[in-house]
Amino acid sequence: MGYFHSLKTIHYMKRVLTALFTSGVVCVFAQSGPKPDAYAKTISAADMKKHLYTLASPEMEGRETGTEGQRKAAAYIENYVKSLGLQPGNGSSYQMPYNLYQDSLISAALEVNGKAFELNKDFAASPGGPQSIYRLSEVTLIGTGATDSLKSADLAGKAVMIVGTISQNFFAQLNRKSPAVVLTVSANFPRTGTANNRGRQGIHAFKASVDPVFFQVSEAVARAIAGDKYDAVKASSSSVQKAKTELLLDTKKATVVLPASDVIAFLPGTDLKDQYLVFSAHYDHLGMRNGVLFPGADDDGSGTVGVLEIAEAFAKAAKEGKGPRRSIVFLWNSGEEKGLLGSEWYTDHPVYPLDKTTADLNIDMIGRSDPDRKPDTLNYVYVVGDDKLSSDLKPISESINNKYTKLQLDYKYNDPNDKERIYFRSDHYNFARYGVPIIFYYDGMLRPDYHKPSDTPDKINYDLMQKRAQLVFYTGWEMANRDAMLKRDIPLNVPTGF
Repeated sequence: MGYFHSLKTIHYMKRVLTALFTSGVVCVFAQSGPKPDAYAKTISAADMKKHLYTLASPEMEGRETGTEGQRKAAAYIENYVKSLGLQPGNGSSYQMPYNLYQDSLISAALEVNGKAFELNKDFAASPGGPQSIYRLSEVTLIGTGATDSLKSADLAGKAVMIVGTISQNFFAQLNRKSPAVVLTVSANFPRTGTANNRGRQGIHAFKASVDPVFFQVSEAVARAIAGDKYDAVKASSSSVQKAKTELLLDTKKATVVLPASDVIAFLPGTDLKDQYLVFSAHYDHLGMRNGVLFPGADDDGSGTVGVLEIAEAFAKAAKEGKGPRRSIVFLWNSGEEKGLLGSEWYTDHPVYPLDKTTADLNIDMIGRSDPDRKPDTLNYVYVVGDDKLSSDLKPISESINNKYTKLQLDYKYNDPNDKERIYFRSDHYNFARYGVPIIFYYDGMLRPDYHKPSDTPDKINYDLMQKRAQLVFYTGWEMANRDAMLKRDIPLNVPTGF
């Protein structure tokens, strides 16, 4: 261990000495170039609070993608960046439109050996998957402990009944087997209240393949389909059984198309204007549920206003003749809460070349504190992804923080075994999958107000949010003005089963 550390130290000193003797231009720029301090000070707690109380207000209706509330929030962001003098980021427009496609279930039927069962009393059908009528003569029952058997099973185009609690890894393995129908067994029947007949939203109207049709069934239906074989698999989770039966499944669906948009503002660079730095945040949230507002103040109103303030700081510098060398793209995504959809749309249809994008600095929740942290450790931010894709990320991030903001940079969520899988859960990941170096800034507030109506602007620590946003600004200033784009020298590593 000590030997390895010594080699790293020697290698680092060689790099420093080489840089000092061969990169005089960088040293001169660092000593006499534009200073960011005055512009960082324009990122203020008071301004962030003003923006956030507007974006998290009842007027914005929770900013759910595809709703009037989201369109109001997009208009607010657009009007503000116009007032800063920033250019539209999508040709002549500040918005990048895309459509959401959402299946809704109109009706569903299930019969076993000619006996009809009742929707929501005996079974439920997923709104996702294809509209279909299946008449099947066999069902394969698999216990969730039968992972070895699942690996070798031929399930393509067949009906499968899963018995037990399904893990993410089991589901991923099952999905690769391409069954036509998946039945899961639930004790939650009969169901009361209003059924949710709408599926997940997506941005792809046409797909290369279709998902299976998913049905949940009661134990009574499971026994009608498989008899004693259901009880046998329930008793032994590692077992696999086949049941002969006459199973009819019928689903009728319709597709709803909802307009949505990302908001993009642009600041042209100087001598490196054909290279780009992206600052991103998502401005959507969960909307209204049964008349209750989900304000989304921290998630991600905090990141939204952070990028607004960073945009103001760079715009002011440019007006004073101290604009960035690289062009800057300020990107506010919608659709994040639906599955990173807005950033997926942007990176699949990039306005600015991703191979010329030096980095994406993404902010998603910087206004609160992790409730597990001790009171004397709250001057922090979780930094995610700086150990991936580029070896330049961490040295830049740490040196900038040491020089300016002196936050504790916590790398908890860089752990490959992170159970929360935070690295994959915000918009930066869509840049990372294309190889663009990213840093994700995050406060770790997964409870008690995460995705709750109680995520309100009065609970935000505005002074800490200001400091975190200033760190992102300073880091971006360095990345926008350094001579070289960030190296892309670490392969993207996606865990098995993702």
